[in-house]
Amino acid sequence: MPVPSPFHPRTSALCSSLFWKEWAGYHAVKSYDTCHEREYYAFRHAAGLIDVTPLYKYDVRGADALTLLNRVMAKNVAKLKTRQVTYCCWCDDAGRVMDDGTVWKLGKNRYRVTAAEPTYFWLVENARGLDVTIADVTDQIAAVALQGPRARDILVGAIDPVDRRLDTLKFFRLARGTLRGGEGQRELIVTRTGYTGDLGYELWIDRAHALELWDALFEAGRPHGIWPAGLDALDLTRVEAGFIMNGVDYFSAHHCLIEGRKSTPYELNLGWTVNLEDRAPFIGQAALRRERERGSAWATMGLVYDWDAYEEVHARYGLPPQVPSGVNRAGVPIYLGPRQRQVGYATSTAWSPLLKQYLALATLEARHAAEGQRLFVEITVEYHRHRIPATVVKTPFFNPARKRA
Repeated sequence: MPVPSPFHPRTSALCSSLFWKEWAGYHAVKSYDTCHEREYYAFRHAAGLIDVTPLYKYDVRGADALTLLNRVMAKNVAKLKTRQVTYCCWCDDAGRVMDDGTVWKLGKNRYRVTAAEPTYFWLVENARGLDVTIADVTDQIAAVALQGPRARDILVGAIDPVDRRLDTLKFFRLARGTLRGGEGQRELIVTRTGYTGDLGYELWIDRAHALELWDALFEAGRPHGIWPAGLDALDLTRVEAGFIMNGVDYFSAHHCLIEGRKSTPYELNLGWTVNLEDRAPFIGQAALRRERERGSAWATMGLVYDWDAYEEVHARYGLPPQVPSGVNRAGVPIYLGPRQRQVGYATSTAWSPLLKQYLALATLEARHAAEGQRLFVEITVEYHRHRIPATVVKTPFFNPARKRA
């Protein structure tokens, strides 16, 4: 049975749709209105605020904290500077991805790991013989993501800085702050991170002060058009940003019943998160080195549907083109030609209201994944299956300069 997050008194009062889902054991809003459109546009044109408390959070401390994280992570955590955050993934011995998330360096021998799935056991299992303490702080810390072009203005209006200016906080850096007008015990951490591919921040605070944080952000955000947002709007923005999702665009290796469902970082377009050389050995390193030498079998790329062809198929039935309002997570076959074999599948498809394009994140045979390659994607109209052209593109589809500004 899902449990309420610390923000539930606010989110439940605002959720007029009563559309909820379970996320990592918590009640989570799918959309506050019966359609998530207003929440999506808040992310892209003003600011959306979403409860991300269900993310798993682990504090790793001790003389061997770095040794442990460098043993587990495919990225070289030793390069991380204090107050820096990095996106990374971790693999099994065969180099298959178990999960992706972030690692923060809070200070000397002090780190935090965030993850989509429970990771405590994996960290503990690999910490044997090390001088390290691993604490699951998931339920102790409430978290919200403030995302959108007005996010910075809202942040500086609600939070007082403690150790560095918040309005100049760099991409993937963190800072400490306090709720405006509050005392030291209402301290929080601000990270310049998010899952929308836009200007944004995530704020992490003791659960006892969650409602104060929510209220402070809404008070400061009212002149800037802040709006509560749910998972449906977030899902659409992450597709536009080209962000993969565990359980949708790939599957954790330890959940897969067959080898064919497992993926490597290189196959997921996460090769940039892998550091093979000039570092301590890590889990999956040997397998990933072999893959780099021989090449990957699969690649994750973007697809843009040919809209004229999409429209023409619907016209055959006397229908206007119809697109889903949200993200379709059902697998869609992709073919080399209109009558040729299958060479991949789309894992997330969505109509982008901002870009006015029908997009997909796709897993393709690597030899057919070159940018500009024309493939054919399956669509169903009036219970009949058709194949229409689509173009392979690099992600992100949407990458505004303000994201890193």
